[in-house]
Amino acid sequence: MRIGVDVGGTNTDAALLSGRQVLGSVKRPTTGDVSTGISSAIAALIEDCGVSADRIDAVMIGTTHFTNAFVQRRELVPVYAIRLGFPAGRGIPPFSAWPDDLKNAVCGGRTMVAGGFEFDGSEIGALDEAAVVKAVEEAKEMGLTQIAVSCIFSQLNATHEQRAAELIADIDPKLEVSLSSELGRVGLLERENAAIMNASLRPLAKQITAAFNKALTDLNITAQFFISQNDGTLMSADHMQRYPVLTFAAGPTNSLRGAAWLTGASDAIVVDIGGTTSDIGVLVSNFPRQSSVHVDVGGVRTNFRMPDVLSIGLGGGSIVRELDDRITIGPDSVGYKLHSEGLIFGGKTLTTSDIAVASGQAEFGDRARVAELSQDVVEGAQAAILNMLEEAIDRMKTASGDVPMILVGGGSVLVGEKPRGVSEMLKPEHAGVANAIGAAIGQVSGEVDRIYAITDDESRKCALLDAETQAIEQAVSAGADRSSIETVNIEAVPLQYLPGGATRVVCRVVGDLAMGGGDR
Repeated sequence: MRIGVDVGGTNTDAALLSGRQVLGSVKRPTTGDVSTGISSAIAALIEDCGVSADRIDAVMIGTTHFTNAFVQRRELVPVYAIRLGFPAGRGIPPFSAWPDDLKNAVCGGRTMVAGGFEFDGSEIGALDEAAVVKAVEEAKEMGLTQIAVSCIFSQLNATHEQRAAELIADIDPKLEVSLSSELGRVGLLERENAAIMNASLRPLAKQITAAFNKALTDLNITAQFFISQNDGTLMSADHMQRYPVLTFAAGPTNSLRGAAWLTGASDAIVVDIGGTTSDIGVLVSNFPRQSSVHVDVGGVRTNFRMPDVLSIGLGGGSIVRELDDRITIGPDSVGYKLHSEGLIFGGKTLTTSDIAVASGQAEFGDRARVAELSQDVVEGAQAAILNMLEEAIDRMKTASGDVPMILVGGGSVLVGEKPRGVSEMLKPEHAGVANAIGAAIGQVSGEVDRIYAITDDESRKCALLDAETQAIEQAVSAGADRSSIETVNIEAVPLQYLPGGATRVVCRVVGDLAMGGGDR
């Protein structure tokens, strides 16, 4: 038996699965201390299902805490950034183009030292180990504990970054190091940003892990727990403490995975409607389609893997307005205040939930309070909702023709008619907790995105084998059972603008959880 938990900004959802069967699900308000909300949700779940704590085999938790912390500029620690690549990389120093408020919160210091590689793996120059030691001593004097190390073309050759990490450990083993080669993809500045972001969140990751641990301990649950990451798979708590940025966008990803599991559809558009926004994503072979462009998080460009998700201002609490001869929806929302401000709950604000109840698509609240809404307003709002979805779906499609659509989330009651461009609209049972179910069914992945010099068939075979081997080792370190790992995607794209047969190789593998690899 597995429990999946999704900790959102408003609600904490939990679902209990046994094999292919959903035994039960609950929603509880998210709390400021995290653990109380999780404890409340899981306690209610196991009580409703009549299951004892010792029968739980694993708990999978998805959380938005790290994304929210970075976007809201809270609970971040200062980071000392060391770039290996002087003088070649001196043009744009670390923390360039960061928003001023975020830079002030995170930038503890920065330096550039000699080192780095060419695109073919040859050294630009030898690593200046003395300069690295000097920078670390400076960071220690400033009282900093987090160091981010980046290097030119470290995705091709990580030896300089790894040597810098060894030097830092020799100086003070208590210093924590985030290496760009372990986090981002091709692109120095974006990969460097990912390492800095990761370093700024590592102390918070320890707090969150302790909170999760306490929540389960209070319930006498001794099962291992795992954390959802942003490609629809899981990682151990230890792995999460080292790489907290990999949890970014895990919520929408879990919803996509849950939608696939609930319907059996492997390729479809997924629309997850919450209280404030709707997330639209694409399933490809049961997993979320990954973004192929740089992703902006809190105003900072990064290039670590993220799902390709479009968010629009449509949710169960979105405010409905009459403007001249048309009806508008959102993008503002009453959010968690729906139960006090919505018309059907005695409030004075017309929301999309009121429209759903007035039209007969949903049954909650007091329908009598919206009985006098004009038919024109109800139909106009429904048409506006449908139009918003049709535009969003069209933006996410990559080919003409109709595609299946899976509707999930607590706000799925807003949609009663199939949008244009959709071949069939699926509303599965338990759609309201698809995110928690997606967490519960998670597997473990490993991914490599590197540049290789490929000049003939033999070098191509060696490059693909090396990428696959590295991806497998990543998956194992994240908690996968080595015997269950399989390669789900491997591609080699020649980089025509670089000489020497430079080829970008991306490999992704997925495996089942090694049930002895959790945190507890």
